[in-house]
Amino acid sequence: MTADLRLGLNLGYWQRDPFDATALVQAAERLGYDSVWTAEAYGSDAFTPLAWYGARTSRIRLGTSVVQLSARTPAATAMTAMTLDHLTGGRLLLGIGASGPQVVEGWYGVPFPRPLARTREYVEIMRKVWRRDEPVTHDGEHYPLPYPGGAGLGKPLKLITRPLRPDIPVYLGAEGPRNVALAAEIADGWLPLFTLPERIGEMYGPPLAGAAPGFDIAAMVMTLLTDDVRGALDTVKAMLTLYIGGMGAKGRNFHSDIVARMGYGEAAERIQALYLAGRRQEAFAAVPDELADGISLVGPAGRIRERLAAWRASPVTSLLVMGPRDEDSLRTIRDLVLG
Repeated sequence: MTADLRLGLNLGYWQRDPFDATALVQAAERLGYDSVWTAEAYGSDAFTPLAWYGARTSRIRLGTSVVQLSARTPAATAMTAMTLDHLTGGRLLLGIGASGPQVVEGWYGVPFPRPLARTREYVEIMRKVWRRDEPVTHDGEHYPLPYPGGAGLGKPLKLITRPLRPDIPVYLGAEGPRNVALAAEIADGWLPLFTLPERIGEMYGPPLAGAAPGFDIAAMVMTLLTDDVRGALDTVKAMLTLYIGGMGAKGRNFHSDIVARMGYGEAAERIQALYLAGRRQEAFAAVPDELADGISLVGPAGRIRERLAAWRASPVTSLLVMGPRDEDSLRTIRDLVLG
């Protein structure tokens, strides 16, 4: 149970139209939000907007939710993280994730198999880079250092710059139980995308059992402050339609899998089948209202206040709200969560 939730603002990644959220981020900082987070898929990257916002703020922590492993080598991510952490006075929270085979193989042109093993090696190398104990070597299958081929001239190197923090916090974006268990074992926090607060303990209790004290479960939550509950639920349902139906292939969709583990297996199968058949409006209609309502916080302030009780009773330690786009909404949500 978490009586005192931390509050963050999750901006996600740019959609079709770029959005400079500087004013929103500055408002969140003034209002006492703990963190702001950016993401990437196959459009805007996560680090550049975060550097932009970091240069225009002084206190709010800066998180990536998430940067994709296949977009950069472990050393490149470690260098970027170290640089941004220095420039922002030690405010970076580095969230990483494996993404899925469609993006990894279709966009980055690298193989997807064995994401857990790749994630483990990735984090090991980054931490070696930041510690600067010695020149970095790694004999893993996925990221061997030095590279055992090519010109044959590779040599172990040590980061030139001394990191501001040799222990930059690492979060994992994870959905499957084994990936969540890996986060509990090797990371400082977990970034769940879809969360039913009433069931998260039941679903992930064993995988989270090995987490160290202070492990942060930072749940991303669509939060829409409005009197139009029906319209807000439809917004959440539209997002779920895309993720369950279109973010992955038939038989390999991690978002559909997690919805099934929540108890909506039949609905998930139907949504995906309809979506892949091009019947997207029917797929939207097949998303259960109770699922959309369960993973989100939508409606007028009183309704959101009632729903927050379930989040406070869950293992979640941080709420990363997605959706607010004005200072008044940020203030009301702040008052509801931090009270």
